[in-house]
Amino acid sequence: MGQAVDRETNRPLEPASSFIVKVQDINDNPPEFLHEIYYANVPERSNVGTSVIQVTASDADDPTYGNSAKLVYSILEGQPYFSVEAQTGIIRTALPNMDREAKEEYHVVIQAKDMGGHMGGLSGTTKVMITLTDVNDNPPKFPQSVYQMSVSEAAVPGEEVGRMKAKDPDIGENGLVTYNIVDGDGMELFEITTDYETQEGVVKLKKPVDFETKRAYNLKVEAANVHFDPKFIINGPFKDTVTVKIDVEDVDEPPMFLAPSYIHEVQENAAPGTVVGRVHAKDPDAANSPIRYSIDRHTDLDRFFTINLEDGFIKTTKPLDREETAWLNISVFAAEIHNRDQETKVPVAIRVLDVNDNAPKFAAPYEGFICESDQIKPLSNQPIVTISAEDKDDTANGPRFIFSLPPEIIHNPNFTVRDNRDNTAGIYAQRGGFSRQKQDLYLLPIVISDGGIPPMSSTNTLTIKVCGCDVNGVLLSCNAEAYILNAGLSTGALIAILACIVILLVIVVLFVTLRRQKEEPLIVFEEEDVRENIITYDDEGGGEEDTEAFDIATLQNPDGINGFIPSKDIKPEYQYMPRPGLRPAPNSVDVDDFINTKIQEADNDPTAPPYDSIQIYGYEGRGSVAGSLSSLESATTDSDFDYDYLHNWGPRFKKLVDLYCSKDTFDDDC
Repeated sequence: MGQAVDRETNRPLEPASSFIVKVQDINDNPPEFLHEIYYANVPERSNVGTSVIQVTASDADDPTYGNSAKLVYSILEGQPYFSVEAQTGIIRTALPNMDREAKEEYHVVIQAKDMGGHMGGLSGTTKVMITLTDVNDNPPKFPQSVYQMSVSEAAVPGEEVGRMKAKDPDIGENGLVTYNIVDGDGMELFEITTDYETQEGVVKLKKPVDFETKRAYNLKVEAANVHFDPKFIINGPFKDTVTVKIDVEDVDEPPMFLAPSYIHEVQENAAPGTVVGRVHAKDPDAANSPIRYSIDRHTDLDRFFTINLEDGFIKTTKPLDREETAWLNISVFAAEIHNRDQETKVPVAIRVLDVNDNAPKFAAPYEGFICESDQIKPLSNQPIVTISAEDKDDTANGPRFIFSLPPEIIHNPNFTVRDNRDNTAGIYAQRGGFSRQKQDLYLLPIVISDGGIPPMSSTNTLTIKVCGCDVNGVLLSCNAEAYILNAGLSTGALIAILACIVILLVIVVLFVTLRRQKEEPLIVFEEEDVRENIITYDDEGGGEEDTEAFDIATLQNPDGINGFIPSKDIKPEYQYMPRPGLRPAPNSVDVDDFINTKIQEADNDPTAPPYDSIQIYGYEGRGSVAGSLSSLESATTDSDFDYDYLHNWGPRFKKLVDLYCSKDTFDDDC
């Protein structure tokens, strides 16, 4: 807005006026794209003209004046694979069958120019990164036509044999491959699975193989895509096949039994050495090593059986009893003779067959009761008791049981047996009039026979008691004493009488025992005990002059009068004949003569004791003329003593004289 004013007075000369100033645009701004870099994807092998992406640019100049009325797009880089529409900026494929596996990414440069692309116009550029996406246009291919593998005959089912891989340049799910065995002589023994992490086919053992049966197998394996595109099916089958050769490796295998288990039979009570059966094993290897058999003794602790080492025949070692054990289970080892580590085991079940070797007997301890009565005829036709039997033998040698009386009492006047033919029998009374006063207990023998071959029988005794009953036949009492004691003494009185009798007997026994002890002599006249008898007196005696204080006969052995004194220590090897000499009279009181006679007998009798034995005395006495005989108080050296007196002890101490004299002197007189 503007207005003219007087310069001097500053007064307006005219009204205010408005002015409009218009800036005329010139082409001074180049076109700009929205993004510096564009990213786009297009499937490989797309048709020509397939739209990839549209790029758009803008121009800041006013298009009214025609400076940037139209932007024209053109491709600077990326030909001849792609083209761009000049007016729209749409990029399209320019070549058919572009292969991702050959080239995956393309860099395209697009230019936008204003002024319709004429000379003098400004331009801008952008980059477009185009990636070809994968389609399943390639089948899997094996890199080789034959795969060679091997497996040990000792391998177990499920063990891996080998791996293979068919290459597929496609990626993702288009490159997934599955493997199958389509042909070959090992289809039943091998299987193949797919490892989807590595895209490998894994050949595994399905069943055990045997080197001696077949040494090599051939398989035809097919690899195929999991997914395929129908548009490319014309390119051929999307699968490939390969041949797999598998060799079986030989190993030293343990022996194999012809059967997984054996069942044999043997009769009980069979004699030792009876053949039970045979087990048979062989070496599956080509070497065919000899086999040795043995029994696992942990399964035959009682050693009922033995086995032939070479042919596998099993025999008994002792009679078997079916009633104790009907089945015996053992294990048999088979091992190669040249390699004991190669060993296998098979179970053997042995059934012990029954023979009729057990007689039947009562199934329970039966006992019958019958009411006493004055009637001569039986009171009823009901059985006194019903009996049954049992047999340890098998059913074939057991029932049916036959019950009867022994032949010698077949006409028993009191009781009879009726066989019910169902393995039971009833015992019936032949008469009435049983009385407890006459007989309160009957023992009835019953013969039971079985149906075995040959039959077995046994005689069992049935106890039948005569009891008191009421008028209805209800049992009251079976004690004979209860009936008799009504007219006699009570039970308490009988017990008191018996107690008195027992006390009297005890008193008599004590009296007899005490009397015998008083009558026993001071000297025990035993046959061989003649030494170290101790006599105890209450008075001291009068010394050597007193010959009336004691009886010298107590020191005499009665057997010594006859000239023979037996020894208790060692039985003499020969009879010693006493030498003639002075003997004291049997009743002599001269102690000195008696002792000297005994010393002379002992010195001249080589069979008489003592025999180099040790006698231990707790107290030796004091004032003895001989002094102490203990070596504990002897002098420290043997040279202090004179051992000449040992000659006076007789020939029995000759060995002692030789020992001590040899220490002191070499004189012949010693």
